[in-house]
Amino acid sequence: MSNERAVAAAIIRLMQGVVYRTSDEDTWLTLERLGAGVRDHFSTIGVDVVIDDTEGYAYLRSRPEEDGEEALPRLVRRRALTYNVSLLLVLLRKRLVEFETGGGEGRLVLSTEQIVEMLRLFQADSTNDARVVDQAETTIKKAAELGFLRQLRGQRDHWEVRRILKAYVDAQTLNDFAAKLREYAGAATVDD
Repeated sequence: MSNERAVAAAIIRLMQGVVYRTSDEDTWLTLERLGAGVRDHFSTIGVDVVIDDTEGYAYLRSRPEEDGEEALPRLVRRRALTYNVSLLLVLLRKRLVEFETGGGEGRLVLSTEQIVEMLRLFQADSTNDARVVDQAETTIKKAAELGFLRQLRGQRDHWEVRRILKAYVDAQTLNDFAAKLREYAGAATVDD
């Protein structure tokens, strides 16, 4: 494939979503060899190509507006997440931090049951366990659609936590979430 076609293919793949080194080697090699052409293309429309060599993923991010600059229309849409999806992403990110600090190598894989239990702690008490599980499974599917979880081939109830989650849920978000939980726990204690 010519360099021009390789760059065009890499541009298209990035516009389709996150590119992973392990699952899209051709695009990754193009980003390594001809990344300047890809970055230049997106730069003209106010979009940055973010490449994390350590974690092995690349994605597009709208460039922050500069003072005095007229804002360009957004190419990369922001998505409003439901409470349950936001909660799940923060819990998965926390679990990913624990996995990495505990010396975990490779990828973090969780079963549907483990994820449901993580979410159950933050759900209102319910006597309808089937409803709680259904709601958790819907949340898991939405997180997978967004690209933060990947169902393992041949294992319907096991999910890989994708490392792109680190780019979306940073350490500050985790700290803010922990502070909110302490605040809620304190309010619950005062009410009791």
